[in-house]
Amino acid sequence: MRTQVAIIGAGPAGLTLGRLLEGAGIDAVIIEQRSADYVLGRIRAGVLEQSSVDLLRQMGVNQRMDAEGIFHDGIELSFDGEMLRVDFNELIARRVMVYGQTEVTRDLMDARTASGAKSIYEASDVHIHDFDGETPRVTFTKDGQTHQIECDFIAGCDGFHGVSRASVPPSAISLFERVYPFGWLGVLVDQPPVAEELIYAHHKRGFALCSMRSLTRSRYYVQVDSTEKAENWSDDRFWDELRARLNPDIAESLKTGRSIEKSIAPLRSFVAEPLRFGRLFLTGDAAHIVPPTGAKGLNMAIHDVMELATALKEFYGERSDAGINAYSGKVLENTWRTERFSWWMTQLLHTFPDSGDFGRRIQRADFDYLAASRLARQSLAENYTGFRA
Repeated sequence: MRTQVAIIGAGPAGLTLGRLLEGAGIDAVIIEQRSADYVLGRIRAGVLEQSSVDLLRQMGVNQRMDAEGIFHDGIELSFDGEMLRVDFNELIARRVMVYGQTEVTRDLMDARTASGAKSIYEASDVHIHDFDGETPRVTFTKDGQTHQIECDFIAGCDGFHGVSRASVPPSAISLFERVYPFGWLGVLVDQPPVAEELIYAHHKRGFALCSMRSLTRSRYYVQVDSTEKAENWSDDRFWDELRARLNPDIAESLKTGRSIEKSIAPLRSFVAEPLRFGRLFLTGDAAHIVPPTGAKGLNMAIHDVMELATALKEFYGERSDAGINAYSGKVLENTWRTERFSWWMTQLLHTFPDSGDFGRRIQRADFDYLAASRLARQSLAENYTGFRA
């Protein structure tokens, strides 16, 4: 098989890139290790920056998003029960949309199926070859047979544990990582959200987050030690702990119920440099990971593939290497800026085991500064809604 671009991974990064290339008349095949049902079964949050919303509309995959997505004009912060609203719309005339990553993936997947663009699911033993030369290849096994795809470029959209980054020689790549000593225990419940906007709560017992998937389905999180197991937490224990970390009035109005999904997500900050290796490009979680505190992971992946699609259009349309040569530097500039913001939000809102009383007083000073300074709130709003230089 021959194609122009082989895309490894059918998550939102790979599907978005495929849609953008399809719109530009560039042939691309998506190769995914898992089944389509497995990909859609992964539960992920979804807070979309306006630029991400605009792109999904531009690609024509916005019908359900526009009908079901919920625009938020701000967020609520809480410190030991004291509340502070950060009003994005009033501060910088921007807002974000709550629309689940799973739903974004479904919309993109349905659009690709409808257009007839080729996707290969349940491809095992995926390997990439010769990406440092002019004729890269992807090999994989499907239904017991070995297949090969020859291509011009390979886009690694296959996540943190995927084959793309693992195929790069260690001497050619630098990795930067911080693993946090805690995770988020999350519960999904069919109950209306406790508030109209997301609530990020700092408490001496640990961080908590009140979020939503829709007007009838809510997602709640509490910070737990990295060694914790979800099965150790009954629903009652979770609800009691969440209430203890929230403002009393918010806790009183919380509607609980039987959890329909419960899991623990570890937290890490991670960046790989560079992001281009000959004709292989890393995007999304293959290139970087951020803690979910700043709601940035999906938006970063979309930003990456927007840059890559633009570079590939320039290559095929103008026979220019300028875009692909600039890809790594442009994406890393945005990556480190976003890593800083996500790290700062994580530092502000979580309880760290070694920070002690001094650390909590610094966190309190940060919260008080946000409350007192419009410029500080503007900075938070600008970064949360998507800063672009």
